[in-house]
Amino acid sequence: MTFVVTGGAGSLGRHVVTALPGAKPVSRATGTDLLRGTGLGALRADVVVHCATSFRHEVTMARTVLAAKPAHLVYISIVGCDRVPLPYYKQKLAAERLIANSGTPYTILRATQFHSLLRKMFDNLSKLPLMLVPAFAFQPIDEAEVALELATLAQAAPSELAPEMGGPEIREATDLARIYLAATGKRRTLLPLKAPGATYRAYRAGGNLTPNHPVGKRTFEDYLTA
Repeated sequence: MTFVVTGGAGSLGRHVVTALPGAKPVSRATGTDLLRGTGLGALRADVVVHCATSFRHEVTMARTVLAAKPAHLVYISIVGCDRVPLPYYKQKLAAERLIANSGTPYTILRATQFHSLLRKMFDNLSKLPLMLVPAFAFQPIDEAEVALELATLAQAAPSELAPEMGGPEIREATDLARIYLAATGKRRTLLPLKAPGATYRAYRAGGNLTPNHPVGKRTFEDYLTA
């Protein structure tokens, strides 16, 4: 079997390439642009693991990958994309539906937020002495663990919507922020931030969590320590 990983140089894709023997990474750096439709010959493979992402053009990129007619498309999505009305989540859900209705054999894996995403968020929030932190919980997971599961799914028969993947711990963002501050040696005053609107309510209700699928093993503290 031949394997292609879109976004193969990205933070998730590079782990998939490592975990999937013989996988070919494709990205704009290698000459394949999913938005402009250039270099698409590189997508010809038995299995395409679609890790490339876009906050505004997720559906367009999924449509481009489907046009390559892989025998099996593996797509990484987000836990709660059907519950949290964040624009990016809506894009992910729309791409899921496009793939499911395309006639292409597929597997969709939904995962919770990556450790690296929380790290970047806290890096930005800690630029001021008063650190405003969302007043809801996360269940962060390690990208390498998600990549390993994607590689496993790519080598198996298409299974449509695979079991979700969540991190090993559900923690309030303030607790995770304290772990971040301790690991980085920063001293900040934390202030839980509440916001109006449907998106905040969905997060507060745990729409981004999958408490019945805590399959990850590496905690956020483990990630920061490493």
